Amino acid sequence: MNNASEPSNVVDLSQRLDPRSERVGALLVTVRGLATKRLHALASNMFENIDDALFDLAEKAENNAAQTQFFDGMREVRKKRAIVERTFLGQVARDLADFSSGRTRAPDTDAGARPLANIELSLVGENELEESLAITSMIGKNEQRLARALFAVNQRLSVICGGTRMDDASNPVGPASLAAAFRQAMRELMVEVRVKLIIYKLFDRYVLAGIDELYDDINNELAAAGVLPQLRHEIPTRRSDAPAPIGPVSAAAPAQAAAPVTDAAAAEFMQSLHALFSARRSDGGAGAPGATLATGPLPSPTELLGALTLLQSQIAVLPNQAAQLATQADVTRDVAQLKEQLLAQIGQLRGQQTAHVSGMDEDTIDLVGMLFEFILEDHNLPTEMQVMLARLQIPYLKVALLDRRMFAHKTHPARQLLDALADAAKGWSAEADRDGRLFDKVKSIVERLLHDFDDDVGIFTKLAAELQDFLDVSRKRAELAEQRVAESTRGREKLEQARRRAAQEIVGRIGGAALPPLVYGVLTRAWANYIVLTLLRQGEESPEFRESLRFIDDFIASARPVHDLNGRRDLRAMLPSIERTLRRGLAAVAFQEADTEQLLGQLHAFYRQQLGEAAPETASGTIVSSVMPLPEAIQAIEEPLAAPEPDEEVEALADEAFDERYLAQARELKVGQWLEFTAPDGTTDRAKLSWISPISGRYLFVNRRGLKVADHSLAGLAQAFASGTARVLDSTLLFDRAMDAIVEKLRQPEG
Repeated sequence: MNNASEPSNVVDLSQRLDPRSERVGALLVTVRGLATKRLHALASNMFENIDDALFDLAEKAENNAAQTQFFDGMREVRKKRAIVERTFLGQVARDLADFSSGRTRAPDTDAGARPLANIELSLVGENELEESLAITSMIGKNEQRLARALFAVNQRLSVICGGTRMDDASNPVGPASLAAAFRQAMRELMVEVRVKLIIYKLFDRYVLAGIDELYDDINNELAAAGVLPQLRHEIPTRRSDAPAPIGPVSAAAPAQAAAPVTDAAAAEFMQSLHALFSARRSDGGAGAPGATLATGPLPSPTELLGALTLLQSQIAVLPNQAAQLATQADVTRDVAQLKEQLLAQIGQLRGQQTAHVSGMDEDTIDLVGMLFEFILEDHNLPTEMQVMLARLQIPYLKVALLDRRMFAHKTHPARQLLDALADAAKGWSAEADRDGRLFDKVKSIVERLLHDFDDDVGIFTKLAAELQDFLDVSRKRAELAEQRVAESTRGREKLEQARRRAAQEIVGRIGGAALPPLVYGVLTRAWANYIVLTLLRQGEESPEFRESLRFIDDFIASARPVHDLNGRRDLRAMLPSIERTLRRGLAAVAFQEADTEQLLGQLHAFYRQQLGEAAPETASGTIVSSVMPLPEAIQAIEEPLAAPEPDEEVEALADEAFDERYLAQARELKVGQWLEFTAPDGTTDRAKLSWISPISGRYLFVNRRGLKVADHSLAGLAQAFASGTARVLDSTLLFDRAMDAIVEKLRQPEG
């Protein structure tokens, strides 16, 4: 035993090492060495497989063009493999060096390491978007998969770099940093985006899939050196995403007491819930389920799991049609009666009536029951999805009995799968899912759990990965559609803004002047269109725009009556410039040459009349009163109606329509949030806020396929909130919301 007076090598979380110390220097050298060695081996293995993968794809290509792409990509990778590998490892080394010197930073936002849902849809190229989506997907998947080991690495690196906060994004060996470094290296390759996406997939498969061993190495080395050794229990002891089962792992396991919870956080959480359940039963008096003496031995975990498996098989063999026809009331009743059904099933297996289970098992059964009651009452989920997910009560009760950490650990695979299913279902509607792909995918996962889940929690990890792959493909399609919708809307708004500006400039300069119809027609039709085109192409700061406004003033001045010699001289001096500018403008807005000559002929006649060089025509045929001939393609711009400012728009609504809190609610909406809208006929639709126009401030909503559902002004949205025809769907994960609601409910006295 060590003497109490000997110094301890354990570094507490509250302690921080001086990054300049020799000890820290040695630890950082160790981390760099581990990272360099492991990543070099992983990258080499990846490049060996890239060649084989591209060759196989070329052989199976659907046409010659695709085959050529793959062969060209294979040759390019062979030629530049060394420089790509060197660039990748060099960037990782620089990130580690920056970390060692205290210059920690988040990976480049250009590296696509941020979710695109938070990036304003703008002029992102389609290829760039596809590349960013692929990288974002692999980062998110691996940060989730490696959450426990990565958390421990973050904490330990934070300690040895002087307490600087370290998270997944700023970790120099985290998935985000490694993906950013590889994207930087990929710029060396001149290959088609299709080939790039394949290489990124192989990087995910052969590099990121292997970094869990690097994290194990780093955590073990630093823990052995005394850096937060108390976090050792957070490091997986085997390469697996799933937490190790805490209780029995098979129905054939020997009978034993309820599965113990050894994880400290989970144990504390479950003890708190147990106390709440116990207090609730005590308040129930003698009639409470726990008030009567047991009539026999308590069921063992094996008996509980066996009985649940039998009940699960009975549900699984129900015809699909019957499951689809189940009403929400039917499912709610089944959820509430599961405990009775379970006890009855155990009684049948034993051959004697059973009225009780152990206190902890009863808590678990009740807790899962309340979880699924919450699902059936959750307004975030469409009714069809509530019914579908509620069928998972028995599989989730089995998981809870096997591993109660599900209630405390957000990274538990069963919990993550349920959260992912609920999140996907949140945006579902029959209209947005006409082909039934999402509905069928959720149904398939539910059916597979009912048919295949026995006691291997790994099935939840497998199904979660399948669901994520499905959602990634759907999200990629949707985001491309969203981008097109946003760009189309932006284009229309810029056009309307330019049309209003052109009309305001023309009408403002005309003022109260009585212009001949010919001159007025040129300005409000052809020239207005030219100003719009100039604003869209060159902008309002351009010389072309300023020149277009000068023409308005000159053209108006040229239409004023001339009374003396000086006036005629000034008019003659203006006419060549007016004609040149007008010809150029008419050509820009697609006037045909014949139309241009006809118009200029009318103007020449008008100006000769102005100069007194031609006799006035009769009133019925006067040039001054003639209407300018315009092609039908040229659209007239009418006098503008001032667009209401946002505040004016709000005041225009009835005072009782809403109060300030609804305006604040609308202003606080973030891109990516889901809302439910109710139509006048009572039908509902779900839509995601995709884009907020920087021009008009309007909110653009799309469905899960990225197609436009609606767009609303700030005031219109606030009014919808006030009237109850729009509501925001909660973005908190289902399991978190359910546990908060359950704890709150348990704290309330029973009525």
